[in-house]
Amino acid sequence: MARILFLILVITTANSLAVEVQTPSGALVGKSSESSETISVFKNIPYAIPPVGPRRWTYAEPIPAWKGKRNATTFSASCQQHPYPEGSFFSRPSEPTSEDCLYLNIWSSMPSTKDKKLPVMVWIHGGALTRGSGGSAAYDGTQLAKKGVVLVTINYRLGVFGYMAHPELSAESKHNRSGNYGTSDQIQALRWVQNNIEAFGGDPGNVTIFGESAGSWSVNHLVSSPLAKGLFHRAIGQSGGNFRPLPQLRGSDNSAEARGTNLQKALGASSVSELRKLDAHQILSADDGRSYRAIVDGRILPDQLYLLFERGKFNQVPLMVGYNAEEGTTLGALRYMPKDAEGLKRLLQDRYGEQASTLSHYYPGDQLRDSVLRLSADSGFGWNMHHWANKTNQHDVDAYMYYFVHQPRGEQLGAFHAAEIPFAFDNASFLNFDTKADQNLAKVMSDYWVNFATYGNPNADSANAWKKYATATKNYMEFGPEGSKPGEGLMQGSYEAFDNHYAKER
Repeated sequence: MARILFLILVITTANSLAVEVQTPSGALVGKSSESSETISVFKNIPYAIPPVGPRRWTYAEPIPAWKGKRNATTFSASCQQHPYPEGSFFSRPSEPTSEDCLYLNIWSSMPSTKDKKLPVMVWIHGGALTRGSGGSAAYDGTQLAKKGVVLVTINYRLGVFGYMAHPELSAESKHNRSGNYGTSDQIQALRWVQNNIEAFGGDPGNVTIFGESAGSWSVNHLVSSPLAKGLFHRAIGQSGGNFRPLPQLRGSDNSAEARGTNLQKALGASSVSELRKLDAHQILSADDGRSYRAIVDGRILPDQLYLLFERGKFNQVPLMVGYNAEEGTTLGALRYMPKDAEGLKRLLQDRYGEQASTLSHYYPGDQLRDSVLRLSADSGFGWNMHHWANKTNQHDVDAYMYYFVHQPRGEQLGAFHAAEIPFAFDNASFLNFDTKADQNLAKVMSDYWVNFATYGNPNADSANAWKKYATATKNYMEFGPEGSKPGEGLMQGSYEAFDNHYAKER
């Protein structure tokens, strides 16, 4: 395993330091954090060969060591992607994008002693596997690094560039597989971390992967992938799992390979070779932005995730998962809200059939808005997170559940999708969540996240306030304006109803 070779600090301004580190991949020159000279930041670090030209739609390959000193002070371009629709809560100003985007970023206190190894946390951004960037300001790792971890954020290929499959691509692969290139990027980033993170004071034997939304899907995929075995040692999933059926590589008109063939026809290309010659924006123009996500390819994801977890064929590491109370306020749940109680009754019947009567007890029509929002959160997010914890627990692996109820932007948005991120990162003030309750909750939550990354237990050495998840009692920790408090019975009854309904899909 790599060791810290040398570390040089050179004063460049009155308030900033240049930081040089030698890694097995090559020398990097970063700089100290603007808010604290004790934290060093390295950006734009290549971890894979750029997937451009003839390498478009090929699996990630390790990048050769570079010569000389590489500047690591500015973020790379984001991976090619569609912007969020105009008016979306999550839309942001446009940033540079490129297919040459496989870079990662590191925040570290750079301990002076070579004998001290810090836990490593690798953040995988969300965005439906179609959008996002590891360089987002929301993921600034300064505060977590101050708490004693090495924080890594990554880019990975998205949408049609990250997940399209095609018969020709499968044929040219030695494994007769295609698709899931974005997941292969994530795996390669973790390999790079294993080989290089000691140079930043990190412990390659104590790596936690964590992510939100599609980042949590990605954590779910990596926990399920035999190719990721041994590359991480704990996992945190925030509002995202994939325990309903994923598309298959081939075998139907709606398979991943069939979708890739349809895209080729839409673009008028005679082959994958011609597709690779097209400008990235031409390809994006023919892509609806939703059709290309993770698939069961038989290799990276060898089977449906629910089958792998049922059989215990997953990477059995300690797990912390959870979701937010009003995920749907920023995801369009209220756009289709029934007009009255009778409308909600019909909605339940249409969606859940024989489980509708049971679910009506948990989502009553006389509390229409609250019921619709809880239904949206519980059915899409809560069920996946409970199922993940439940199956993990059934194989005697420690799991912990949380429930985020804090409303940092008021009751209208509630505990919206992604609201927990700045609190887990202790970046609440950075994002103008600056009430006393915000500040307290950010400290509490980020401490739990760091504890879990350090010990595999969010309680660390303190009293076990946060109990392990148990299938019968459904223990959890609630995070709200008063801080944290333990509870049990989260989704008791409704989880079982959703589970019975989704079982029919399987």
